[in-house]
Amino acid sequence: MELPDFMKYSNKFSSKGFVEKISRIAKRAGAKLVYSALILYYSLNSKKVSVKDKAIIIGALGYLISPLDAIPDAIPIVGLGDDMAVLAYVLKKVWDQITDEAKEKAKEKLTKWFDEDEMTEIEDLFSTTPTAV
Repeated sequence: MELPDFMKYSNKFSSKGFVEKISRIAKRAGAKLVYSALILYYSLNSKKVSVKDKAIIIGALGYLISPLDAIPDAIPIVGLGDDMAVLAYVLKKVWDQITDEAKEKAKEKLTKWFDEDEMTEIEDLFSTTPTAV
């Protein structure tokens, strides 16, 4: 899968829009996508993440919350696949700057929507195969 130019979506990002989108799609998107998005979101406040990489994160999160992306989210199974690919790409790019605090905050928030069995899918975070329907 070729990644779209998600940086053009940076103006779509807002904290409120992100929280609303994640809350709305959490169960359908699956724990892996939500965990990836939350890690990136919580990393925006980290001093370890460079300004350049924060701009990339904002572009990726903007892409996630935009209703107009390469594959519309409403298409069952594959609709969130492009979003997961973008999040995984950005997460790999900035992984060495991600703090344990951001990971823990993301896991804590994840328990709002997922039980322990569902959270096992975050163990293989960089596999972009969608598992949610």
